[in-house]
Amino acid sequence: MQEEPYGEVFLINKPYQWTSFDVVKKVRNALKIKKVGHAGTLDPLATGLLIVCAGKKTKSIESYMAQEKEYTGVFILGKTTESFDLEKEIIEVADPSHLNLEDVESAIKQLTGNILQIPPMHSAIKVDGKRVYESARRGEEVKMDPRPVTVSEFEVVKFENPEVHFRIVCSKGTYIRSLARDLGGILKTGAYMSSLTRTRIGEFKLEDAFELMNLVEKIKNRQNENL
Repeated sequence: MQEEPYGEVFLINKPYQWTSFDVVKKVRNALKIKKVGHAGTLDPLATGLLIVCAGKKTKSIESYMAQEKEYTGVFILGKTTESFDLEKEIIEVADPSHLNLEDVESAIKQLTGNILQIPPMHSAIKVDGKRVYESARRGEEVKMDPRPVTVSEFEVVKFENPEVHFRIVCSKGTYIRSLARDLGGILKTGAYMSSLTRTRIGEFKLEDAFELMNLVEKIKNRQNENL
């Protein structure tokens, strides 16, 4: 009797400073199979839910990527960076001390709903066949067209000036770093993202995810039992 082709979906809490591909590589090496991929990139400085598909389940990657995402994190007002996160050097913009919660929530309303968003230059989007972050690192300018995205919820969880603690629910293709940039633009103070965690993809939740090294250990133990 022929065995069913192998397929499995893993929910992983991506570690800080790991790339999404680093996680895939670690799972691929543990499983000892080539067909492994992830459903939606998380930047190295972000943490949280990464869906990794193996074997025949890699066919489901596109459907997972299309699902709604939820994030929590912190924006810092008054400063910015070239990448709108902590990857690049922090630049002073304007004193935000005059801003209150009402000001921030008023600006956020302009960034909620169906909006047009320009992706950050330091992103994995391809323009003319090249990743734009590669062009950005070479100091080349790339024209980025606005893209339609949906921010269905943009909530200020806590405001301790200059920190804006947020929760965002959004569509595929939404860049949270771009929301930081645009919030800073509306408030005329600049802003960047100091931390980001993806807490949900569709019905899949971070609380159900494995820590990466625990998962790798579990996979290896399972394989040893099957020897």
